[in-house]
Amino acid sequence: MSAILPPGQRLWWKQPLDRVEVTWILIAFTWCMVMFFMMPYWHVYGKQNLSTETYRTTPEAFAKKAQAVIDQYTVRTETDEKIPVVHPPAGADVFLIARLWSWQPILELEVGQTYRLHLSAMDYQHGFSLQPENINIQVLPGYEHVVKITPNRAGTYAIICNEFCGIGHHKMVSKLYVK
Repeated sequence: MSAILPPGQRLWWKQPLDRVEVTWILIAFTWCMVMFFMMPYWHVYGKQNLSTETYRTTPEAFAKKAQAVIDQYTVRTETDEKIPVVHPPAGADVFLIARLWSWQPILELEVGQTYRLHLSAMDYQHGFSLQPENINIQVLPGYEHVVKITPNRAGTYAIICNEFCGIGHHKMVSKLYVK
C-alpha cells in the first residue's frame, strides 16, 4: 500500500480496525467526554465565568442613570478631558459608559466590597477588558450588562476596549482604582 496510489479497496471504512486504532479512538472519546462535562462543572463550581444579567435599554436611558451616579459620587476629575472619578459606597450600583473613544467615569472601588457594575455602549460595539485580571465582556449599544464584581487586591487596573471601534480605538483606555 502506498500513500501516492489509491487504495486497493474503495470501501476502506469497512475494513476491521486494529487494536491500536481502537485504543486511540477510546482515549480520544474519553477525553472528549471529560472536557464536555468539565465545561458546565467549571461554570458552576469553578467561579471562572462571570454570570451576567443583560437588559434592553436605550443609550439615553443608560446615560441618564450613569449621570445620576456620577453627580452623586464624583470625588475629583482626571486627565485633560476632565473625566470624573467616582467613589461609590460598598454594595452600590456603578455605571460605566463606553463611547467613541473613552470610558466614563473612572471608578474607585474598595477591596473586598461587592459592586454591581453596569456597562453599556452609546454608539458602537466595544469590548470591556479589565487587565491584568483578563475579564472580557462585549459591550453593545441597546443593552445593559450587569456584572457583580468583588475586587480582592488593591491597585490600579487598566480598562481597555478590545473590539475595534474605529480610528481612535487605540486611545480607548481607562483606569479602575481599587483601594
